[in-house]
Amino acid sequence: MSFLFNKYSHFNLANLATFFNIAAGVFAIYYLTHNNFFAAALFAWIAGAFDIVDGKIARKYNLSTEFGIQLDSFADFLSFVIVPTMFIFFAIIDGKELMLNTSLVAFAFIYYVISGLRRLIQFNIDSQEGEVAKFFIGVPTPLGAILLWLVYLIWLTGIMNEHVVLILMVIIGFLLNSKVKIPHP
Repeated sequence: MSFLFNKYSHFNLANLATFFNIAAGVFAIYYLTHNNFFAAALFAWIAGAFDIVDGKIARKYNLSTEFGIQLDSFADFLSFVIVPTMFIFFAIIDGKELMLNTSLVAFAFIYYVISGLRRLIQFNIDSQEGEVAKFFIGVPTPLGAILLWLVYLIWLTGIMNEHVVLILMVIIGFLLNSKVKIPHP
């Protein structure tokens, strides 16, 4: 079991937590495609918990590597970019594309996905093994996912319509690559 604490093992403890993040993201997608939004949300939040845990483990046991940085970003793309956009689509938009203007729907979703991907790529380019910056520049993808979750919860109240949801998706997508400073926990 020494591989769990071997920095260069692809299956060390930190990377295993990241793999669990990915698995939770896949389960969230499964439940989204079956219209079980409660289970999808539960697995999305579990993915978030594993995202917190993997970083803490990597720092505590000195397991941070370039592989782990890349793996974490791939997991973040799945769990905090793809899952939340699919959640918004299946829970709010699905079946209303023509009413909302299909081009606007496509733009909002594609813009958010590309913004999230661009943010994660830039984060990887700027990251150094074992270092943690005091601030994130731009909204991190997990926070973007939480903001989309809040948009969904507000939409449930009836306060906003689907057009506002799409506009907020674009605004949050913009914030992912903005210059706003967010303190690193």
